[in-house]
Amino acid sequence: MEQPAPDDTDPRRWWGLVIIALAQLMVVLDATIVNIALPSAQHDLGMSDGNRQWVITAYTLAFGGLLLLGGRIADLVGRKRTFVIGLVGFAAASALGGAATTSGMLFGARALQGAFAAVLAPSALSLLTTTFTDPKERGKAFGIYGALAGSGSAIGFIVGGLLTEYLNWRWCLYVNVPIAVIAVIGALALLHDRPGHAGARLDVPGALLGCGGLVAVVYGFSEAEPRGWTDPLVLALFAAGLLLLTVFVWWQTRTPMPLLPLHIVKDRNRAGCFLTMALATIGMFGLFLFMTYYLQVILGYSPVRTGLGFLPLTAAIIIGSTQISARLLQRVAPRALMVPGMVLASGGMLVLTRMTVHSDYATEILPALLLMGLGMGLTFMPVFATATAGVAPQDSGVTSATVNTSQQVGGSIGTALLNTVATTSSTAYVTAHLHSPAQKATVIPAGIVHGYTTAIWWAAGIMLLAGLVAGLMVTARAPGRGAPATSPVPESVT
Repeated sequence: MEQPAPDDTDPRRWWGLVIIALAQLMVVLDATIVNIALPSAQHDLGMSDGNRQWVITAYTLAFGGLLLLGGRIADLVGRKRTFVIGLVGFAAASALGGAATTSGMLFGARALQGAFAAVLAPSALSLLTTTFTDPKERGKAFGIYGALAGSGSAIGFIVGGLLTEYLNWRWCLYVNVPIAVIAVIGALALLHDRPGHAGARLDVPGALLGCGGLVAVVYGFSEAEPRGWTDPLVLALFAAGLLLLTVFVWWQTRTPMPLLPLHIVKDRNRAGCFLTMALATIGMFGLFLFMTYYLQVILGYSPVRTGLGFLPLTAAIIIGSTQISARLLQRVAPRALMVPGMVLASGGMLVLTRMTVHSDYATEILPALLLMGLGMGLTFMPVFATATAGVAPQDSGVTSATVNTSQQVGGSIGTALLNTVATTSSTAYVTAHLHSPAQKATVIPAGIVHGYTTAIWWAAGIMLLAGLVAGLMVTARAPGRGAPATSPVPESVT
């Protein structure tokens, strides 16, 4: 294991934190900043309703699928060098996406962004841990880092709304270029390099098998909308995806340096946390997509007003996490927070199933967003704390990365699955109710909302399943009553 340099006396280390946090903020907000711009981008590039979800999914899928490999790359070539490479690549992919002239070009650029984000995120976390070695300073630094990462989605909605409304949707991607330039200059001037591990090796077959399997499954969900669930291509994609993922698991037991050491997921509590996180984000990411279109297309909100409409959700997540879960976790078992959290979030989803083309935001949408936010906040904090508690130091990095991977992969599958459910239900509704051209103005919006509410019913059920998984699998006791009281700080993704 590499030894951190004694940086505790470096007066510039807090400026280094600003650079690291800026890069992490860019990666986090890019998962949501494009949501607000998506209706405009769909119109400009002529995307179908079935394919629009790839703007989100291409990013989260590449990010989640390659995150563990990105940690290995940081091990191999050094943290600072990987950090700078990730920033430069992310900026180039963002510029390519901003200049996209076709939907395929935009999808490709978003996937490239996700790939470089997977390189950037682990090296940023590792640089943070090696820059702050004093326990008190490290706690403060991680608090700032976590707050910025946690607020990234809210910042993404607001910035996305401002850029889309006052400039152009393309600036939601172009904006990353100046941020990355500032971060590269700051990294070269302020951050100390760390030598790579001479013994580190890249598990390229594992990355290809794992990411290939996930892509096949998500692509299968997206193709189910135009082709139908029993189409031979759709069934072949699902079969290929499951086969690749099965071979991936087998390969991880054979390769000397696996991307995902299987003993990490054999622990009952950690496996329960990973599965709970994946199921929870299936519903959350799908919701972001539907509510963006509902607020802008159905209710006629501007991009900025749409971004502001999401703020209560993010505020409730932060309150649920920092003011409720963080205070209670030392006294109660993790599942005593996670199960009610998922029930609350599912309840918020059920409230949204009642929305119509004329719903009022303050009385019908806002209460649902607050319930979901509190539920997510109650759940996410104990998931992260429990999944990383009590692991061996050499496994802390890969455990942390696996939680993030389950979050991104759940979001990818959820966006594809729920978008397919929504568009299929909308088409069926319009076909059944549209009897004359004069009805289009009323039937089509009603059909779109019907599709959203049908998909939200599914999301509510999936969140209840997440609560059931947490209740049955996560059996850890309260940290203050026998379980490890603190989770180890991830040193690197190894």
